[in-house]
Amino acid sequence: MTDQTRTTFAGVSRIEDLSPGEFAAEVNPEWTIGGKPNGGYLLAMLGRASARSVAHQHILAASAHYLHSPKPGPVTLTTEVLRTGRSVSQVRGRMAQDGTPCVEATFTLGTLAPDAAPYWSDGLPEPVECAQADCTPVTGSAIGGPGPAIMDQVDLRIQPDDFGFGRGKPSGAGTLRGWLGLPGGEDFNPISLLYAVDAFPPATLDIALTGWVPTLELTAYVRALPAPGPVRVLHKAQLIEGNKVDEACFVWDSRGRLVAQATQLAGIRLDRPE
Repeated sequence: MTDQTRTTFAGVSRIEDLSPGEFAAEVNPEWTIGGKPNGGYLLAMLGRASARSVAHQHILAASAHYLHSPKPGPVTLTTEVLRTGRSVSQVRGRMAQDGTPCVEATFTLGTLAPDAAPYWSDGLPEPVECAQADCTPVTGSAIGGPGPAIMDQVDLRIQPDDFGFGRGKPSGAGTLRGWLGLPGGEDFNPISLLYAVDAFPPATLDIALTGWVPTLELTAYVRALPAPGPVRVLHKAQLIEGNKVDEACFVWDSRGRLVAQATQLAGIRLDRPE
């Protein structure tokens, strides 16, 4: 698919004002995995609605529960302002389709300073070092068959050492590292970073090949305004138990600054190791 047929992230996550605290949006069918929209994409829509509801414009934190996967098509977004303060505001958002709740989320919003620098960062993993050009694009041809529709919209690349699942040979480490770019080279911002933390394939693919791994809950933090360009991503599984997996994601911008991080709990079905 050429860049000319792709829609920008700003376009596919666009919302329209209906009344105070109520918005309309359209879930794009191309931003799906097996016909189901990506969870970070949906959260970004709600984040956009929340940012329109208060004076603070930057998402600092988001916590979402995924109740029902909407179908591609119209959805309604509603927001409730929980608190407005001088430094932060809190907003609750809901996405519904045909009267059925789909996503519930709470957001903390504030102002990110463009010249801010970390006071301490020794607790973080090292940024992804593999060059973008040396990573493998994740497309249908790369995995030996038709891939998720969303992979034809973004430039998602995984470093070769972590792409064993594409060859049918997961390494067992449960770690995926690589790069992510938006359609048309669009730069990331605090809204699209909510998508970035959920953009990579399930890290469990590096453990065992499975089907859809649906997100149940996702908590994301936006730590800094990203520099222009694609972002580096580390996505890893931490524990699989009781048909559930928790994953952690770290996102660095093109200068190597951590700009977002997230944890999520997802459902999974795996055969017990022999």
